[in-house]
Order: sequence, then C-alpha cells, then structure tokens
Amino acid sequence: TVVTAGSNPLSTQDAVCAALVEDGVHVFSRRGMSSQEYTDNLREMLKWDPQIIIDDGGDVVSMIINERRDLIPNIMGGCEETTTGIMRLRAMVAEGVLPFPMIAVNDAQSKHLFDNRYGTGQSVWDAIMRTTNLIVAGKRVVVAGYGWCGKGTARRAAGMGAKVIVVEVDPHKALEALMDGFDVLNMEEASKVGDVFISVTGNTKVIRKEHFQNMKDGVLLCNAGHFDVEVYVPDLADVSVETVKSRENIDTYVLADGRRLHLLGEGRLVNLAAGDGHPVEIMDLSFAMQLLSAIYISGTELATGLYNVPDELDKNIAELKLESLGLKIEKLT
Repeated sequence: TVVTAGSNPLSTQDAVCAALVEDGVHVFSRRGMSSQEYTDNLREMLKWDPQIIIDDGGDVVSMIINERRDLIPNIMGGCEETTTGIMRLRAMVAEGVLPFPMIAVNDAQSKHLFDNRYGTGQSVWDAIMRTTNLIVAGKRVVVAGYGWCGKGTARRAAGMGAKVIVVEVDPHKALEALMDGFDVLNMEEASKVGDVFISVTGNTKVIRKEHFQNMKDGVLLCNAGHFDVEVYVPDLADVSVETVKSRENIDTYVLADGRRLHLLGEGRLVNLAAGDGHPVEIMDLSFAMQLLSAIYISGTELATGLYNVPDELDKNIAELKLESLGLKIEKLT
C-alpha cells in the first residue's frame, strides 16, 4: 500500500494526484492548500500506519515524534531527500530524539551533485522567467547560500549574462564563490544593489526587515530553500503599506515611499510554486535513490540513527543512468 501527501502547499499538481489515485495510490493533497490543510493531510497519511517513510523536509518524521509516537514500533525506517530535511534529522540525532533509522538520500552523490546543482539551477530560473517574463542578462542577482543548490542557481544566472553576488556565512564557501568568479558581499551591502534575490540556505530570516528597507524599487524576491521562512514575509508585510497581486504568483509589496518589492510564489519554493520543479532527467536519479534506499531499509537491520546511502547503491544508480544514455566509461586496469 502506498500513501502520499504533498510536501509543500504549492508544489502539488492536481492532474498527477488524479493519475496516482487511478493507479491505486492513496493521495492527500491538492494545489493551493492552506498551511492547516497541509498539516491535516500529513495527519491523514499517518493514519495508514506507515512502515517505511520517504520524507521531504523532515515534516513527517517531526510529526511522528511530536504527535504519533504510537506509530514508532511499527516503523522500519525511512529516507530523506532534502538538504533542509537532513539538517533537521541531524538536530534530532544530536538531541537524541530520532526514533528509527533514516537514510540521508540528499548526501548521496547521485542526488546532490545533480538534483541540487543542475535541477535546482535550471528549475529556479525556469520559474522566475516564466512568472516575470523579464530578462536575466545584465541583472545583479544575489544568491544567498553557496551549497550545491546555490552553486547551480548562481552558475545558471551567470550563464544568462547576470552579474552574480553570493552571500555566505561559511568562509570556505565564500572563498569558493569568489574563485568561481562571483562577487561576495554580506546581505546588508548586497541588499542595496541587487535586482533579483534568491535564498537557498535552509535557514530562517535570511532576508529580513533591514534588508527590505535598503532595496531598490522593482526588485524580485525568491526563495528556493525548502520552507517559506528565508525571505521573511512577516517583516516584508510590516515595512509595507499595501500589498497588490500584480500577476499570477507575484505579490507586490508597496513601501511608504512608493518602492515596490515583488515576492514570487508567496516566498515558498519558487521552482515548485511558480514552475514545474526539476527536469525529469534529473529527478529519475533522485527517485531511483529514494526507492532503492527504501528497499534497502526494508531488508536491512539498522539501529536508530542517520545513515549514508551505501556507496555500492549510489554508484549503481550512476552506472544505470549512464547505461540508459548509451554511454560507456573506462575501467581501471
């Protein structure tokens, strides 16, 4: 039995839900759910007494710990596919509250090297361009976070002629961005010059009140981190005197002096809220990793904890991808 719920209120595609239901999958989701509906749908999903979990962002594991501890004895384990979700699971391990084994799918090479870098990099810009119909070339694009998702987002922007500024808290990642050819500033300085802001950190309040107050008229604000807390919308509302829905998936916040700041996709994952998400040729790698990790969990006795995907499984997926593309690689003699 397969039961699923949407991982984000604006990421669901209703036609996909309908097709899954026709194939016998139990689906609790619809596009445009309220936050309460989203949470309620997760609860409905958990009523089916799961044995193996495929989580996205750590919400399901968190809900089990906080609300449905009665399910724990029957759960063999699960896997988590997002950077944010892995951060949450590591915090649970540190606090001693993770109740069953989980596989860190996001940390596998077949996942983050491709899904995060090339998938996020392309799908973020697909969504921005589709939603705004504005040119990228010549814009100053501020990318907050230079992990694999940030790297992909920055590289695609540069490839389309943007001038890229990277904001980081990690000195090594900041140096890497500099040596990749990008400017490096803190958000206070970047907020004064940027035309497009994209947060990709997995953190909260990355772009907040003091930054909004610095910004030029007409900037675009986007988030590509898992939750809608990186571009901090309560602060944006607080500094504004009016909010106008200027276009589908664009809310325009008008400041007292007339400056307009345009928020895409309600500050949720812009590539899902305002686009179709990653290309299928990237997601096949990630979905294969999730499925094989779930199968691995089902057939392996593991103690409670957070585990890497076995190297052999990771390598096998890359080999299968190459084979599907008709490519052969050299073998070491």
